[in-house]
Amino acid sequence: MYVPPVYRAGDPDWIRQLVLSFPLALLVSPGGPDLLATHLPVIPAPGSSLSDGGGDSGLVGCTLAGHMNRRNPHWAALADGPAGQLLIIQGPSAYITPSVYQQTPAAPTWNYVALHLRGRAVPVSAGAETLRIVQETVVSYERDHGSGWDHNGSVGYFESIVAGVGAFTFEITAAEAMVKLSQDKPAELRDTIAEHLGQAQRSRAGVAAAMRTLGLAGPCPGMADE
Repeated sequence: MYVPPVYRAGDPDWIRQLVLSFPLALLVSPGGPDLLATHLPVIPAPGSSLSDGGGDSGLVGCTLAGHMNRRNPHWAALADGPAGQLLIIQGPSAYITPSVYQQTPAAPTWNYVALHLRGRAVPVSAGAETLRIVQETVVSYERDHGSGWDHNGSVGYFESIVAGVGAFTFEITAAEAMVKLSQDKPAELRDTIAEHLGQAQRSRAGVAAAMRTLGLAGPCPGMADE
């Protein structure tokens, strides 16, 4: 992924948090003459964390876990252990209209955050190990994205369907983060962009929050206590 210097990642802790905040990833693997691509959920692998990774992104050396349908041809390809696989995570994004700049000439753009994680997806054993990854995924997502639903009453159901689930681990050997959040604009204009996005729909507000968290824009009026 081409990342201009101005858009390189700056805060490893924030980049690692993106994996937890936007856990629906795209796994891309070689598969004969074609590429195989599957959208799937990922979490830190059971027993691991994202707190001690290396590299500029703070993710190198971390291990993730995911799962897919065993009927997916992609799953069969993982058994061959192809190297050079890519896991893509898309963070917050929003279209930036030139009307926000209040100047002419101007051009529109798209602010976004994306992670390209390289490594190798290694299938785990069927049965208990796969069930553990499925359960850990549910617990993680209910804690961070759901309502705290207790899955214990459904463990029997999980056990009945887990035979059709293919789980894997993914150790990150290289990571690139594209953090394109108007860093090429003056600080005053970045504040204006963040304020505009913060007043818009929630998906755009996520970009505004990212700009403020990374110190690229000041707080909007009324947000000083947040």
